[in-house]
Formats: sequence, structure tokens, C-alpha cells
Amino acid sequence: MKAVHFGAGNIGRGFIGLLLSQAGYEVVFSDVNQTLVSALRERGEYVVTLADDEKKQLHVRGVTAIDGTDPDAVAAAVAEADLVTTAVGVNILKHIAPGIARGIEKRIAASGGKLHVIACENTIGGSTQLKEQVFSHLDEASKAKAAELAAFPDAAVDRIVPIQHHDDPLAVTVEPFYEWVVDSSSMFPGYKPIEGVHYVHDLIPYIERKLFTVNTGHCAAAYIGRLKGYETIQQAMGDDEVAGEVRGVLSETGKVLVERYGFDRAEHERYIDKIIGRFRNPHLTDEVTRVGRSPIRKLSPNDRLVKPALQAYELGIEPDRLAKVMAAALLFDVPEDPEAVQLQQDIASGGIEAAVEKYTSIPREHPVFRLVIGHYERQIAASRA
Repeated sequence: MKAVHFGAGNIGRGFIGLLLSQAGYEVVFSDVNQTLVSALRERGEYVVTLADDEKKQLHVRGVTAIDGTDPDAVAAAVAEADLVTTAVGVNILKHIAPGIARGIEKRIAASGGKLHVIACENTIGGSTQLKEQVFSHLDEASKAKAAELAAFPDAAVDRIVPIQHHDDPLAVTVEPFYEWVVDSSSMFPGYKPIEGVHYVHDLIPYIERKLFTVNTGHCAAAYIGRLKGYETIQQAMGDDEVAGEVRGVLSETGKVLVERYGFDRAEHERYIDKIIGRFRNPHLTDEVTRVGRSPIRKLSPNDRLVKPALQAYELGIEPDRLAKVMAAALLFDVPEDPEAVQLQQDIASGGIEAAVEKYTSIPREHPVFRLVIGHYERQIAASRA
């Protein structure tokens, strides 16, 4: 079995590529980073270290790589694959879509077998978005045939993979915990399950549970922690005040999840405890600047802060802690982060209210908007005291 995985970065190697290899796939990574591509080709293996007391090492073998900028190589690999996965970042999906489209056209011409394409991205509906991008590169006749040949089941993925500090470009350290959930309702009958993947008929509750707990809690620790001068998530979570803020945020999102999807309340509390324990993992060093990066995306209407805050308000839950994190995100001033720079420029030129309305799409008259502005003003005042 052959899997083509787009993205040979830390998540690609330390999570998706690892699981695919363990499930018996020959993994072909596609990436534009020539250092990684060359190393994978030359060595055909790498080591994943688990961030726990034992520091267990997992040896991943039988892997190779292709140059993601070579359209012929990409198309040929997709045409021959039994499975295609991605971990490139949602904004990069449009760049890999042409190669996948060409590969599907080659499969059609060769009367190839059915193919599952799974986008393992930190977003809702990643595979659906990728399908739209891929189909935009197909003519009408090819679209009809591709719909019968290729399925794009959405997925939810969860594993903390911090910024790495290794001399070996292929070495990667990851937390022991992982979760990969795939929407089986969008897959072809008789699909071959991947060991370690959880298949569900309704993915939305799992996507939002992960997004509103792991992602919301993680960025809360980053934004609140940075306000207090911490450099890592682990340092921030060692501060009882920051940890209390994070738990308060997850209490609000937890009420939303229990109300909307019927999760067992006690079980969800245990899930929150597990997530907070992961944030505190002393074997990880995760910079707040990495976790908090791209604040514009994180403040967007359908992402981890605004969406649960508005859902909470609709359910009669005041999202005060969520609003506080949004305000802290608006103060995320990191010169190396293009989105942070753009956000600060917009606030300086047009004012905070215009920036909040622009990026969150929350109307100015909405009570949640006023909560965010109130917290922002208090945080500004505190920083000047």
C-alpha cells in the first residue's frame, strides 16, 4: 500500500506519516523544503521521540519524498497512491490542489481504483475545502468522473508537536497523546481502516469538541500567558492565574458542547482535565509565539474564539472568559508574525472597534462585541499601570 502525504514538516512526520507507516503504508512525502526532501530520499527513515518520562523512540522506515514543486512527480505519485493525506496548513491547500487534480486525471485515464483524500488540517471541513480547490482545476467531464473515483472525507486531528530543536532535520518530538477522527459517511464502502484512526458517522461534534477545547484552550494559554510575560505554554500553565483563566474559558466552551451535542458533562470535565494536563507536559517546550501565531485567523468568525463565544451567548451563557482571550489576542504583538503585524497596524490606523468588527464580524451593537472591547481597554490600562 502506498500513501502520498503532502507536508513533510513536524506534524507530517511526527503524526500522520508515523501512523500511516505503522499501519503498513509506504509513505511518500511531498514537500517544497529541499532539505527535508533530500534527507528523506537518502535515508528513507527517521525517528520520532515521545515527550514523556521514558522518551520512547519510534523508528519510521520505508519512507521517501518527492519535490512538491515538480508537478509531474506529484501527479504521478497521486495517480499511483492508495491514499492521499495532507498536513500543510489550510492556507496551503490551494497550492497543492493542482497537483492532486492532475493525479486524479491520470487515474481517470488509467481507469485507476478509488482514492480517499484526507486533509488533516487544523480547521473545520479541511477535506471539503481541498475538494473544492481540486475540482476547480478539473473540466466538467473530469469532475463527474472524479466524483466517482475520489472521496474527500473530513477529519479532526489532535497532537501537540512543538517547535523542534534538533541537529537532525528529520528528528521530531511529539506528545504521546493523539487523536485522528475521520468522517466515515463520506468514504467509499469497503474502505480499509487505518489502525489508530477513529471513524465516526457524524464528525462535527468531534471537530468542535477538539477545536473548542484543545485549540481554544491552547491559544488562551498563549495569549494570556504572553500578557504576563511568559515565553512558553508550560511556564504560563505553571501560573495558577493563567491556568485558572484557561479552565474558565474551557468551562464556557464545555457548556456549549454539552448543550449542543449531548456530551456527558462528567466525561467532558475529564476531557478538559486531560487537555490541561497536556498543556502542562514538562517534557514539551512550546513557545507562546508559536501557539498564538496567526491571530487574525484565530479571531475569524468560524474559528476557536468567536464561534463558541457567539454560540454561548445564544444559549444564554455569558462568554466573559472567551471575550477576555479575544482581547488578549488583539494585543498579540509579535514582529515575526505577519498577521500580528497587520492586526496591530489596523488597530493603530482605524481603531480597536473597527479592527474587532473587521476580523470577528461581530456587529458593534452585539453584547459580545462590548465584552471584548471592555476587556481590551482594561488590559491596555493594566499594561500602562
